[in-house]
Amino acid sequence: MEASEFAVKSLLETTQQTAALSDREKHLIGLAVTATRGCIACTGGRIEGALGAEIPYETVRAAIDLAAAVNAGVTLRTALEGAERNNIGAVCSGPECGQ
Repeated sequence: MEASEFAVKSLLETTQQTAALSDREKHLIGLAVTATRGCIACTGGRIEGALGAEIPYETVRAAIDLAAAVNAGVTLRTALEGAERNNIGAVCSGPECGQ
């Protein structure tokens, strides 16, 4: 294990031990993060862990749906801001530009 991997693992272990969040909250936040980051193996493990911690499937599904909706909103806002900052409307002349 490289030093950077050790530091990340140590940080994750420390974070897991906080009393500020319930185990349920930790499972659902971890699931939202791994799903958003696109790690298939991590997300599958997080789903399995949440279900193993007796979090209902409907709750797991709702957490994934919420993470997807938030991520979609961020993606859309980023694209719109990028287009606006680069004055894309001035160079776009097709019907897809709303003109």
